[in-house]
Amino acid sequence: MRTLQFLLIVFFFSFFSMAQIPSSLNLMPVPAKVQVGAGQLVVDQAFTAVSTGHRDDRLERGISRFLDQVSRQTGMTLNGQPADASNATLVIHAENAGRKVQELDEDESYALEITPSRATLTAATALGALYGLQTFLQLIEPTPAGFAVPVITIQDRPRFAWRGLLIDASRHFIPIEVLKRNLDGMAAVKMNVLHWHLSDDEGFRVESKRFPKLHELGSEGQYYTQAEIRDFVAYARDRGIRVVPEFDMPGHSRSWMAGYPELASVPGSYRAGRIADADTVMDPTRDGTYKFLDKFVGEMAALFPDAYFHIGGDEVNNKPWDSNPKIQEFIRAHGMKNNRDLQAYFNQRLQKIVQKHGKIMMGWDEVLHPDLPKTVLVESWRGQDSLAEAAKQGHLGLLSYGYYLDLMWPAARHYAVDPMAMTTTGGAAALTAEEKKRILGGEACMWSEFVTPETIDSRIWPRLAAIAERLWSPQEVRDNQSMYRRLEEVSWRLGWLGLNHESNYPLLLQRLAGSHDIGALRVLADVVEPTKDYTRTEVFPQPPVKSTPLNRMADAARPESTVTRQFSELVDGYFQSDYKDSAAEAQIRASLVNWRDNDVNLQPVLDRSFLLTEDKPLSTDLAALAAAGLEALDSIDKNQPLPDAWRAAQLAVVDRSMKPRANLLVMVAPPIQKLIAATAASH
Repeated sequence: MRTLQFLLIVFFFSFFSMAQIPSSLNLMPVPAKVQVGAGQLVVDQAFTAVSTGHRDDRLERGISRFLDQVSRQTGMTLNGQPADASNATLVIHAENAGRKVQELDEDESYALEITPSRATLTAATALGALYGLQTFLQLIEPTPAGFAVPVITIQDRPRFAWRGLLIDASRHFIPIEVLKRNLDGMAAVKMNVLHWHLSDDEGFRVESKRFPKLHELGSEGQYYTQAEIRDFVAYARDRGIRVVPEFDMPGHSRSWMAGYPELASVPGSYRAGRIADADTVMDPTRDGTYKFLDKFVGEMAALFPDAYFHIGGDEVNNKPWDSNPKIQEFIRAHGMKNNRDLQAYFNQRLQKIVQKHGKIMMGWDEVLHPDLPKTVLVESWRGQDSLAEAAKQGHLGLLSYGYYLDLMWPAARHYAVDPMAMTTTGGAAALTAEEKKRILGGEACMWSEFVTPETIDSRIWPRLAAIAERLWSPQEVRDNQSMYRRLEEVSWRLGWLGLNHESNYPLLLQRLAGSHDIGALRVLADVVEPTKDYTRTEVFPQPPVKSTPLNRMADAARPESTVTRQFSELVDGYFQSDYKDSAAEAQIRASLVNWRDNDVNLQPVLDRSFLLTEDKPLSTDLAALAAAGLEALDSIDKNQPLPDAWRAAQLAVVDRSMKPRANLLVMVAPPIQKLIAATAASH
């Protein structure tokens, strides 16, 4: 009977759908189907929630966390103790618990119906119910009558089954408690895979009981014990998140050789760490390599219950193989053409080992080869075309290209990337219907060369929420203005979960300034962004082993400046109004005056901290840019064009500001450039 009720709800919902979220709602990701009614359901101290469906410990714990979160968001202790569902505010009904080990094809759908008197959440599995609870939390708002949720009917299901985040714990070790709070953030935006990058040249981060020198000599003492990993995997499962481990091989593997140099293609002694020009690769010609990996994969397969096992396979350095005569002779003797064929041979043997231990192998798109077994899942970091090619060859695939958070792109740029998009050569949009089914979704990537535990939250959030929406919501949900409005709402709500991307910002500025008085410093920090892509350079000397301290303005500054984006929108709106929007002009002018006058107040702060010395030219140029913007506004107001020589001088400052200095860019330069350019003619 309950199954029939659920199907009837789904049938009812099929009568309406939506591509964009109403402006009155701050839901992210946008649900598949929404119908907003009139009225609201009050959320007061008598609020209660009970489960009437399949009894499942995971869901019960999820409901308990949900109630704690309601208390945290509202600041109210919830006092209600319902005896049964008849007097509960929210009734949750899951048809079944889901599988013991969460799997790719589990039903994640849910239906949420809220009336003025009660709310009902119905789902096929506990997993869907957990997602519905997150939607309910996002609906809670303060109103004149108290905290409340709107009368609404939602039917929701994800567009893609695989919605992941990679966190690299090798380059910089990320403690468990930091990872856990990011799991909480992922659950809040309905992401369901944590791809845990656990080994690379810089560090091997997992305790191995069979090969203890892996973590003893390859981690500099920073690794996860097996007990910590089991606890972490259980923590993730409670939140509907699978944990997929990655152990990179045959390249990116110097930390393996620190304890087991016999694995290397070139004899020698090795150590983990950030060492230039010291790459090495596993020797794929030795049977001993595969005997080692068989035992290792077996141990890790028992530790990580998920069906998938990531072997990396990217960016294999050819030099160690080229310089080893024995390896080159092996290539010739086996009829191989080149090193790429040798890697395919390695992957074939490794796939058999992974399969033997009950796992499905996955790797980065360099593993794609005609001889690669079709069961291997291919993750594309090099573009949508390689994703499409993998699907054509019969492989399941994921897209990570376009979702690299460490590139410091704005949220809108990530939001525009779609696994199913058309490219100049076709991409996934040109695939057959059967081939399109092989594209499972995507993963955002947080590589950690330039992050530490205190800055990683700010590099992931809130931009990850935009990627989460791209992977969950209907493809036609694409409005940037709506996305940014809701992203700001999600961002501060994530703070209730312990994420520090907002709260840590003033603390980092206080460190830079050596003072609690950071007003002038924040004016500058709010309009700069770290350099994009992989253009960051290290300015301070690098110690022999440890990496350079990541404690400068480039580390405190946010990947995307909200102040700059809003200023740019004001300038665009001012132009679109044919220079008649006096309110926009007043706001533009106020910002420019603030930036022009800030340099005088900031210079003493910059003088007294060695951490800020490199930022002095940026402050000076911000003042110059703002002064030029004010002159440009006056010119436009008076309809008096300015000389070409003046424009040339100001545009030189614009050009300088958009070139990396101290690994920063002054992001208000482009909108000010528009103002300067507008002084060339009468209006």
